[in-house]
Amino acid sequence: MGVWQLLLVGLVMLLGLLGVLIPGVPGRWLVWAAILWWSMHEKTGLAWALLVGSTAVLLVDQVAVWQLPPRRMRGVGVTRRMVVCAGAGALLGFVLIPVVGSIPGFIGGIYASERQRLGGHGPAVASTRAVMRAVGTSVLVELFACLLVMGAWVGALIWG
Repeated sequence: MGVWQLLLVGLVMLLGLLGVLIPGVPGRWLVWAAILWWSMHEKTGLAWALLVGSTAVLLVDQVAVWQLPPRRMRGVGVTRRMVVCAGAGALLGFVLIPVVGSIPGFIGGIYASERQRLGGHGPAVASTRAVMRAVGTSVLVELFACLLVMGAWVGALIWG
């Protein structure tokens, strides 16, 4: 697979990560489709193992999201800035502390956005809790699974 195709696969995965944060865009399926595309071109044992593993992770993620309460965006105060800060925090946390850093990064991004909007620590913590109860947990689970698959793909590129 050439460099341009690898960049396209990476861009589709990034679009999938954004799709997790944007309602109505099938984020996890874009990430899976990118892995499928890469695996079909690579045709190595590592590529097939990554496809099977990512399929399993994303299916378990789908079941986990079904078990969580439904997303209730209205009335909680979720803004575009908050979504961007949470996504950036999750991505930064994932890079700084591989895999598990996305969880505190996501929550920290929500807190930073609310701290700036509300001005104080107490109201920001209360708002962060409310957001995490309403939408944050399901978004975090889905984003974590997609970041895990994307991280495995980057690891496979480096290793293989």
